[in-house]
Amino acid sequence: MISAHGIGGARDLPISPELAIAGAVAALTVSFTVLAVAWRTPRYDEATSGRPAPRWIARVVDARWWPVLWRVVGFVLFLYTVMVAVFGKDLLTNPLFGIFYVWWWVALVPLSVLFGPVWKAISPVRTINLLFAKLSGGDPETGVYRYPERLGHWPAAIGLYAFVWMELVYPHNADLGPVRLWGAVYVAVMLVGGALFGNVFYARADPFEVYSSLVAKLSIWGRRDGVLLVRSPLANLDTVTPRAGLVAVTAVLFGSTAFDSFKDSSHWILFFQNTAFINEHTWAPTLVNNLALLGFCLAVGVIFSVGTMLTGVEPGFRRRTLPRLFAHSIVPIIVAYIMAHYLSYLLEAGQATLIKASDPFSNGSNWFGTANWNVDYYFSYHPTFLANLKVLLVVVGHVLGVIAAHDRAIKLLPRRHQLTGQLPLLFAMVAFTIGGLWLLFSA
Repeated sequence: MISAHGIGGARDLPISPELAIAGAVAALTVSFTVLAVAWRTPRYDEATSGRPAPRWIARVVDARWWPVLWRVVGFVLFLYTVMVAVFGKDLLTNPLFGIFYVWWWVALVPLSVLFGPVWKAISPVRTINLLFAKLSGGDPETGVYRYPERLGHWPAAIGLYAFVWMELVYPHNADLGPVRLWGAVYVAVMLVGGALFGNVFYARADPFEVYSSLVAKLSIWGRRDGVLLVRSPLANLDTVTPRAGLVAVTAVLFGSTAFDSFKDSSHWILFFQNTAFINEHTWAPTLVNNLALLGFCLAVGVIFSVGTMLTGVEPGFRRRTLPRLFAHSIVPIIVAYIMAHYLSYLLEAGQATLIKASDPFSNGSNWFGTANWNVDYYFSYHPTFLANLKVLLVVVGHVLGVIAAHDRAIKLLPRRHQLTGQLPLLFAMVAFTIGGLWLLFSA
């Protein structure tokens, strides 16, 4: 389950790769042309976008018991995970691996798109920090120090990279000890950070809260002045705060997913098989994979940064701030590519994890009545539908990214550069589209 979580390759995609790529590029180009003609003024404004959510939903969500309920749910899941990590067997039948790699990493994306910042609501480290504050008479929102603004989301980017390194590169990622250690270090760092800087640390530096909250900007749920709102996903996306490290977060998310596709491609496998140096040194494959993962993440960050900075701005405007100001536009691409890449894996491995959860100690137990369930391999039996859905996800994600970038460009760029100034970023997104679809077929 751990090593087979990739997209499945060309056997899952019984359609012409050339046709899919050509269609995607045409969709981006046509979208940009239509926007250039019909979209001349900004349409998204945090101060005015959205309407109040239906009263019955607002009453439930704003009730005092609602956040408590999800804190309890999150903490129960946390205690179960700790139990299987500490007392479970070092076997792939241990549900810890599915919880760690499938539920925590992949399932967080659709859940956040549907319901908003899920991890913030159920985060066990937030709950523990809250309990410590209650016992000590302190305020969980404030810590001993003020969180440095210059750090922004950089700690979250580092934490996300540490996770994808563990998943994609570390040779013992399917052993219980390393996974257990990674989780313990994460909890320890988060608790110390919360004690020092309060809850703002989780909002800025917790890799999974930043990940979930960023993806949740594509949901329909938002708030303004404490009021629950229903917004269009693109209007919600426009509310992303352009903090330091935001581009690094998006680069790690997109670059690591791209590398995950590429490392199972025939080109990469043949490179490993035919390179004498790699075959002669046992440490060489790990080193090469490390360099490749880092290279993919850096390539995404550089291409996006160059694409946003190659435009005309007013004299005195700090050009280097442009990447973070446009970084929100890459979020739809990230969400689309993660879902396209992990779609069948999420369905199949996610169900397998639920089945294994009934037998936490691998002794034949059936705690929750799911041990006798069978995995539904629907997507494996419908490859054409799976192929079309994956391509559709990638294309829609890139089109939404173009729309978000166009609206932001109208706000930021001088009139004479509002259209021509977007061309470098459009070329970057076309490169991402071609690369993403090529990777879908190459694995």
